[in-house]
Amino acid sequence: MNIKSLLLGSAAALAVVSGAQAADAIVAAEPEPMEYVRVCDAFGTGYFYIPGTETCLKISGEVRFQYSWNSEGDGADDFGGNFSTRGRVVFEAKNDSEVGTIGSYIRLSGDSSEEDQDMDLDQAYITVGGFKAGYFLTWLDDVGTASEGDAFITNAKFDSISYLYASDAFSVGLGLDELADDGFEDDLGVQGFASASLGAATVSLWGAYDFDAEEGLVVGEVSADLGPGTFELYAGYASGISTYAQVAEWTVGAAYGFKATEKLTITPSVNYWSDVAFIDDNEAWGAGILAEYQIASGLTASATVDYFDQDVADDGVWSGFVRLTRSF
Repeated sequence: MNIKSLLLGSAAALAVVSGAQAADAIVAAEPEPMEYVRVCDAFGTGYFYIPGTETCLKISGEVRFQYSWNSEGDGADDFGGNFSTRGRVVFEAKNDSEVGTIGSYIRLSGDSSEEDQDMDLDQAYITVGGFKAGYFLTWLDDVGTASEGDAFITNAKFDSISYLYASDAFSVGLGLDELADDGFEDDLGVQGFASASLGAATVSLWGAYDFDAEEGLVVGEVSADLGPGTFELYAGYASGISTYAQVAEWTVGAAYGFKATEKLTITPSVNYWSDVAFIDDNEAWGAGILAEYQIASGLTASATVDYFDQDVADDGVWSGFVRLTRSF
């Protein structure tokens, strides 16, 4: 073997060894495990599992822009109005447990017409089955018709504890409210609710009592599918001024939500009040019409015109709004 062949062989051997060592030095990193967000369909649409837990979360909300107007007391030719925008964000969390479904609800809300224009706590509560505790709109918020002209309940949102038993056709509940931040001795109220579905009609009954004011109220309502829409009739009585009711002693109202098309609903309404502001023989009446049109999924336009007239006022008051609501 000559020197040239020896050198060439040595070079080839070194190349092979070097290549093997280089190959051994390269170690591919294993991919890190990833946890994707999973859809949770146990509690309805829109929920997803919080990664690493069995709790389901739903995020929703709305943005509402409107122009509101009303006559300013000098007749129908003198109007005032303003724009306003409201935003809301809602967080709902639910999970199954050994004591039933546990839920929590938080709603933050802010309005450009308010002085501070901050996003504040609008509602927050905990649910376990039919039990509910927190700061929320109580059953009295549902009093009235699907219109903008009815008025009877003054306050319906409190720090409260309630329990509702519900079946397919019947529900009944009882709640305890803290009406003011003055301690339990002076600011407790109690309210009850019952509802029954009787075929195409639903009958509902509300009752409440303010222990400090020693005044109570009762409201009854019938809602029924009639023709191409829904008819509602309700009546309410308050024994005196309380935290719950300060509008009038008696009221009765009716509305009919007419489904004009698949996207358009028109609701005319009429209302009557007796002893408005609990002033004897001070009667009032009102009428209005509300139109709601679903432009697209999650986008609705609505407008209303209402008229209100009471005995102690010289002129009736016209009011209304044009509103655009985007919900998600």
